[in-house]
Amino acid sequence: MEDTIAAISTPVGPGGIAIIRLSGPQALAVADLIFQNAHGRPSSFSTHTLHYGQIQHHGRVLDQVLLSVMRAPRSYTCEDVVEINCHGGLQTARSILECCVAQGARLAAPGEFTQRAFLNGRLDLTQAEAVMDLIQARTERAQAMANSALEGHLSKRLLTIQNQLISVLANIEAHIDFPEEDITPASLEQLQREITNIVKELTQLLATSREGQVLREGITITIIGRPNVGKSSLLNSLLGRDRAIVSPIAGTTRDVLEEVTSIRGIPVRLADTAGIRETRGLIETMGIHNTHKQLQISDIAIHVLDLSRSYSKADQLLAAKYANQAAIQVLHKSDQPVRLRLPADFPSVRQVRTSSVTGEGMEELSDAIEQAVLSDTREQHHADIAINTRQSDVLARSKELLECSLEQLRSRHAPELVSQNIRLALNAVDEVGGKTAPEEILDSIFSKFCIGK
Repeated sequence: MEDTIAAISTPVGPGGIAIIRLSGPQALAVADLIFQNAHGRPSSFSTHTLHYGQIQHHGRVLDQVLLSVMRAPRSYTCEDVVEINCHGGLQTARSILECCVAQGARLAAPGEFTQRAFLNGRLDLTQAEAVMDLIQARTERAQAMANSALEGHLSKRLLTIQNQLISVLANIEAHIDFPEEDITPASLEQLQREITNIVKELTQLLATSREGQVLREGITITIIGRPNVGKSSLLNSLLGRDRAIVSPIAGTTRDVLEEVTSIRGIPVRLADTAGIRETRGLIETMGIHNTHKQLQISDIAIHVLDLSRSYSKADQLLAAKYANQAAIQVLHKSDQPVRLRLPADFPSVRQVRTSSVTGEGMEELSDAIEQAVLSDTREQHHADIAINTRQSDVLARSKELLECSLEQLRSRHAPELVSQNIRLALNAVDEVGGKTAPEEILDSIFSKFCIGK
């Protein structure tokens, strides 16, 4: 990479500071041409130092700045890096960036700084993807997941699997090189045991993909129920603030009301919906229609039942709407006299007694929501690893190849066939970390980054 790139690395707009980043072999030379202070030029500054001065262009001062120097290879990209901290604002940052480009730098493509960090060996591909996860993290739990991957926890697990596969491959190819030495029953059993252990490792990693998807993308929860059962008050309790109007008048909520929050570290989009009943107008009819549509796209349905009111046929009809998806039945208004008696044939799902007045059951409801979306991964307990969709697809391919190789060993197929599948499985694991990832995959990943990162 012979060219030098430049970009604004902070959000564009009014703010305390803005940062313009330069990376490449001419980063210091470009800085020499635009930065002025009384102590020399940036090319003479020691690495990892900060200097006060001015950015000038054609004799005009653009701003008073702090300029930092990070020399290769001790920088984010493993190249010479210069960062200019100027006053925040659209015009000032843009003027300095244009000044850098006028002196020989070019505008960076989206994610190009991180792509250079990957290409120069500063990060592997899982760590580069973790950078994007960290930027986009919406909860502390998602942030912790991203930091774990950035620290290399997943990379270390993959390296262990790679080394195990290389060992298995070496043993099989030794028999190919010396065909007169047939694979003994003991050697065959040992190879099968080693491959089986690798398959178990891959299975454990694949089990974390659901948690990764949930923490990255979040979930949608739709609150449904008859009018005046407490849907809006439950929404307010989950949000920890008054968002929906709570009124004894039936039909207060006429449309889907959405809010974003975090429950047990999971990004959640909560949807409060119109109460289901025989409608009394066009607007309410449209609201109930939207309720049914919202329920179809939700990850969890929360069916609110009023403990202080008798069972209604409408409750049974509502339960049929979420028969084939994750659901929680909230027995609401537990602070009032109980009149609700559910019939024996009412759908059996997790039930939680709650009260928006006393706060009863809210912690238990949060637990139920977490278990509804992450129950498959809790047993694995890989809190430090949660793979993404790309990683899951590639590791699933590797697992399938290894399972095929196990069957080939049991059937005493030629070692050459077994070796081929083991090698393909190894290449797939290497692809997760980026060693063998196709160029179009790399371009797709880094193009999703913001410019300047």
